[in-house]
Amino acid sequence: MNLVTIDKAGEHEGQEVTVRGWLYNLRESGKLLFPIFRDGTGLMQGVVSQKEAPEAFAALRGLTQESSVEITGKIRREPRAPGGYEIGVTDVHVVQRVPESEPYPIQLKEHGVDFLLDRRHLWVRTPRQASILRIRAEAIRAAREYMDNQGYTLTDAPIFTPAACEGTTTLFEVQYVDDEKAYLTQSGQLYVEALAAALGRVYCFGPTFRAEKSKTRRHLTEFWMLEPEAAYTHLEDMMALGEELVSHIVQSVLRNRSRELETLKRETSKLAPVKPPFPRITYEQALEILQKHGHNVKWGDDFGGDEETTLSQQYDRPVMIHRYPASIKAFYMEPDKDRPDLALGFDVLASEGYGEIIGGGERISSYELLVKRLRDQKLPEEAFQWYLDLRRYGSVPHAGFGMGLERVVAWICGTEHVREVIPFPRMIYRVYP
Repeated sequence: MNLVTIDKAGEHEGQEVTVRGWLYNLRESGKLLFPIFRDGTGLMQGVVSQKEAPEAFAALRGLTQESSVEITGKIRREPRAPGGYEIGVTDVHVVQRVPESEPYPIQLKEHGVDFLLDRRHLWVRTPRQASILRIRAEAIRAAREYMDNQGYTLTDAPIFTPAACEGTTTLFEVQYVDDEKAYLTQSGQLYVEALAAALGRVYCFGPTFRAEKSKTRRHLTEFWMLEPEAAYTHLEDMMALGEELVSHIVQSVLRNRSRELETLKRETSKLAPVKPPFPRITYEQALEILQKHGHNVKWGDDFGGDEETTLSQQYDRPVMIHRYPASIKAFYMEPDKDRPDLALGFDVLASEGYGEIIGGGERISSYELLVKRLRDQKLPEEAFQWYLDLRRYGSVPHAGFGMGLERVVAWICGTEHVREVIPFPRMIYRVYP
C-alpha cells in the first residue's frame, strides 16, 4: 500500500496510491461519480467510472457526507481540480458510513454563526476553518522560531495566580485548595520578569484569561499570548523586537501557507509590505491624527476600536504608538525620565483596522516607585512581595511585551472575528463545546 496524504499527492503523479480521509462532497453525472475527499491536509477530487470500477462506483454512489473512507487509485494532473490533481478511484473501503437518518449537520450551504459555534467540533472540518487553523499553527511555529533564534529561552508561567496583573476588574476567580482563592492568569509577564533575572532573555507562550464582558470582534475570554522579557533592555529594544517578530510571522505565513491564504481569498498584497521598519508615532502625534479625522478624543483618553482603525488606515503596515499617559497604563510601567506623566510603553496596531496586536514597554526597576504604584492603585502588597523581591535583589532595567496570537492570526487571515482563529473559542456566555 502506497499510503499518501492529499497535500503530497502531486509528488506521486502516475502512481497508484491510497488516501485515508472523509467524503466532503459527491457529484453524480450518469455513469461517472465525482467525489471530493479531504484528509486534514487538503481536498482532492476523485473520478469513478461505473464501467471501469463497478465495485468502487457502487460503494461511493449515494454515500453520505463525512463518511470515512480509504480510497485507492492513480494520481493524475487536472488543473481544474482542487490542488491541481485528481485520483482515478479503483477501490473504496468505507470505514464508517454516516447514517441517512442522521445526516451530517453542517451541509454545504450557509449557516448562522450561533448554529456553527454550537457545532464548532464539526465546523473545524470545513476547508476555510481548517486553513485558518493551519495558518495559526504556522504563526506559532514562526514565532517560536524567531524568538529562539534571538537567544530567548522558552519558559512557562503559572495559570493559577494569587493576584491581578492587568487590573482587578477582569479577573476570573477560582476556588483553590482549602477555600483559598486564586485567579486565572491575565498574563505571564510578572513571572517572566523573574525568569529574565535568572536567564537573561526569556519568553512564555500560553493561554491567558480576561473576564471582560465584551462582545467585540477582537475579544475572547481565553486567548494565547507570547510574552518576551529581557534584562538590561529598554523601550526601544522591545519596539525593535516586536516589529521583527510580527514581520517574521507574516512573511513565514506568506511563504509557507499560500494555499491556505488562497482558500481564504486573502488579499496577500496587503500583507506583503509588512516588513521593518514600522512607522512610529507618539501618543500625542496619534491624538493629532485622530482629531484631524473628527474623533472627539483628548489627552489622557485611551484609544478604542474606532480610533485604532483610523490610525491603522494611515499606513500600509502596522504602526507603533509609544509614550502613552502613565495614568492609563499598568502599575508596573516605567515613567519617562524627561516627562514622568508619560509611560515608556508602546502598542502595535495591525494594519487594515485589526487593532492592537502587541502591548508592552519598560518596567519599573525602582523598589520605592513600585511600592508607591501598588499603593496608589490599592493593590494587595502582600500578594506582590515576591514581585517586589525582584527590585530588592539585583534590580536592572528590563522590558517586554505581550503579543496576542488570535489577533495576529485574525489579521493575517482577514477574518472578521477572532472566534474563528482559535480551535474552541471561549467568549462571554459561551463555553460550549
